[in-house]
Amino acid sequence: MKLKVYNTDGTESGNELELSDEIFGIEPNDTLIYEDVRAYLAHQRQGTAKTKGRSEIRGGGRKAYRQKGTGGARRGTIRSPLLKGGGTVFGPKPHTYTVRLSKKMKEIARKSALTYKGREEAIKLVKDLSFDAPKTSQMAEILKNLEVADKKVLILTASTDMNVYKSGRNIPRVSILEANKPSTYEILHADVLLITESAVDVLHQTLKKANEEVAA
Repeated sequence: MKLKVYNTDGTESGNELELSDEIFGIEPNDTLIYEDVRAYLAHQRQGTAKTKGRSEIRGGGRKAYRQKGTGGARRGTIRSPLLKGGGTVFGPKPHTYTVRLSKKMKEIARKSALTYKGREEAIKLVKDLSFDAPKTSQMAEILKNLEVADKKVLILTASTDMNVYKSGRNIPRVSILEANKPSTYEILHADVLLITESAVDVLHQTLKKANEEVAA
């Protein structure tokens, strides 16, 4: 799949880049996409929900009232789950939410997500971004020139550039990541993938290297 490379002013640069069919043209695996997204969302959970059981409630050291003669149930303690202020039965306790996937499954899921973006024509290539200093207005102007200002945009760069990152972090619905880091969820969550020219090589190398490691 070949795509045109645009300048930051929105005009065509005259260059085209080939996106590997091994990454952007596979047969998507919806099951693995689902599993990888589920794993990503599960790992965002803190797992700190907690309620007190009857053994953790304060009070109830003595018998609430006499055994006989009240006409009601025999209360051994006011910490009973049946009473207001008592302990919770089978309440939540802190634990981790972990969904494990193999490296190969994750890579197939990412490639499937990239393939879907390619089919939807939701990938745009742009010349490498360069800022002398963080400038949000300059980043907003670039997005406007590329006609993606009103969309959820995931910008993929070749490496960490703090000036680029700081220029885009305050713009709503814009995320900036290195090309070797986006998850399946982050790829699918974006309306448009804005990939810089040098980031294409990084993306190819990362996913092809992963394939070689899995095959080995």
